Amino acid sequence: MPITWPTRLLQSPAVRVGLSISIATGLYGVSFGALSVTSGLDFWQTMALSLLLFSGGSQFAFIGVVAGGGSGLAAMGAATLLGMRNGIYGMQLNVLLQPKGWRRYAAAQLTIDESTATSTGQTDPAEQQRGFWTAGIGIFVLWNVFTAVGALAGGALGDPKQWGLDGAAVAAFLGLLWPRLKGGEPVAIAVVCALATVLAVPFVPAGVPILIAAVVAAAIGWFSHGRRDEGLEPDIDPYTEHHHHGPGAGTGTVPGGAA
Repeated sequence: MPITWPTRLLQSPAVRVGLSISIATGLYGVSFGALSVTSGLDFWQTMALSLLLFSGGSQFAFIGVVAGGGSGLAAMGAATLLGMRNGIYGMQLNVLLQPKGWRRYAAAQLTIDESTATSTGQTDPAEQQRGFWTAGIGIFVLWNVFTAVGALAGGALGDPKQWGLDGAAVAAFLGLLWPRLKGGEPVAIAVVCALATVLAVPFVPAGVPILIAAVVAAAIGWFSHGRRDEGLEPDIDPYTEHHHHGPGAGTGTVPGGAA
């Protein structure tokens, strides 16, 4: 009996990884949706962030600043700083996948940590294509569906402080960030930036400390002579097991916003 093309597609390692990552990452959209509306954004503003920004780390950074009372400008600045990595991924994927026509625009929107890691974790060009589009489209659809679910649920919670959610956006962002720190130098930079943020909080408006931390990180990176490849990995490596034995998840399986 001949094997149909859907069956052949599901037998693809990249497709299987992309689908599993899509489900895991998409479900996390519930957290973003709930935290966003309890941070002061309405349902449609929350959905706009997931549909248009579509980067988990940037989205959590944005609502973290808003929840802390920061200005929209500071929130956009924080989100932009986190989203810059997607531009770096885009340059790599443009060479790897060479999308043409309308696919270039679609690929730009779907370039996140998870889709990048899923694609680059493969060596076969066809599998790289399948991994990128499976993870990118799957996460985009599910992230937005579950963002809507979380936003509707979060709107029914009332005062976020009653549930301790006023600080949850920051905690969620840290949860996304910490696994990305690979090697001693990035961890040291993170600690220094955290200290700079804490010292700046009493003296500057909400949202500005994260921008100060970014300047500190950039300055350290400029003068540092350590390894240049440390700390640049996507949020999630979908092929951890494979890599250990001789190949993400998640973001390209990222990051990320991600989410």
